[in-house]
Amino acid sequence: MKKLIASVLCLALLATILAGCGSSNTGANANAGTGSTSSVSGSIAMDGSSALLPLAQTAATQFQAKNPDCAITANGGGSGTGLNDVLAGTVDIGNSDVYAAEKLTAADAAKLVDHKVALIGVATIVNADVAAAVKSLSSDQLKSIFSGQTKNWSVVGGPNEAITIINRPTSSGTRSLFQKWALGGQKSVEGATSLQTDDSKALLTTVGATKGAIGYVALSYLVQPSAQIGTVGIDGVDATYANIYNNTYQVWGYEHMYTKGQPKANVQAFLDYMSSADMASTIESSGYGVIASLNAAAAASR
Repeated sequence: MKKLIASVLCLALLATILAGCGSSNTGANANAGTGSTSSVSGSIAMDGSSALLPLAQTAATQFQAKNPDCAITANGGGSGTGLNDVLAGTVDIGNSDVYAAEKLTAADAAKLVDHKVALIGVATIVNADVAAAVKSLSSDQLKSIFSGQTKNWSVVGGPNEAITIINRPTSSGTRSLFQKWALGGQKSVEGATSLQTDDSKALLTTVGATKGAIGYVALSYLVQPSAQIGTVGIDGVDATYANIYNNTYQVWGYEHMYTKGQPKANVQAFLDYMSSADMASTIESSGYGVIASLNAAAAASR
């Protein structure tokens, strides 16, 4: 009789343990896709778009705070660099301001999986001495300036100063967006002061320090106002996310995080975090747009 009771007790204890394990697994599955990132480990490396870099770094810091066993490195280098690096397998995520097919062959682009995480607007910026007089340029004036035809600001209502174009290298996704949507696909002259490295901060600093300068930069780099530069509207429309959402400002694109094939588990957890409720407010406060806020016409334009 004692043996029988002992056996029953053992079976009951085993059932309790198994039930507890089942409950734990159910809870873990319930968190899938909700932005929950518990117990993520390993390492994640990403590089590419300098426009996306501030958000990528912020997200990495927040994600690591929740997952101290997961180490993330986030670097810039340009959209072209990010796409080529993820294709080569030297990083887990390639960040880009443009679709992979715009920088890679169709065959190579097909090897990558696109994860859209935010919107990025691009603004025309000028040195403060120009900004005091020029608040907006027409599309034709902008094209004439970047083609090198208009050489002095006095032609477009500005001071009697030579126009200095500050460009990004051809690897830049921001440059690709600006040329496509602000210049109608027209290529810009390089000029003696074109930057050779894909660094948005460097462009911002150079425009601010160069009399008569004009350039372009992602809105994520204009969160903090600067006395050295000013933004210029296009056809009377300012570069704001409200104007992007309602389809009146056209110089914008999606921010992409590309993986080569389907991502490994910890990378997927990070990508899930990028689209979580935790990140929604961070995206806007960091100078990016929320994809869900686009109206139907704006969404259809891309």
